[in-house]
Amino acid sequence: MNNAFTTDEWLTHIGDSIRSLRLTLDGGTSIESLAKQASVSPSALKNLETGRGATLSTLIRVLRALGREGWLNTIKPSPVINPLLVSQSGTQRQRAPKKRKPSAL
Repeated sequence: MNNAFTTDEWLTHIGDSIRSLRLTLDGGTSIESLAKQASVSPSALKNLETGRGATLSTLIRVLRALGREGWLNTIKPSPVINPLLVSQSGTQRQRAPKKRKPSAL
């Protein structure tokens, strides 16, 4: 996947993916049928599929109707533990070390 997509290219790419899912799942379904399942207007679904823009709400409703709401979980990155930040002993310090007084010679 190209990370240099413009916004319009992303809209087209996502729309193509939604259309492909609609046409392949369960032998294919019409725009009107999917729109009814998703509780969106057919024109909103057409706009989503053609990359002319749609609301986030429309996208979420359509993904749910297609049974692909799990795709939304891929947007949020999984937490990554940096091994450099994990202490060797496994315990965290509760306070800063005390400063030592300089010794008098």
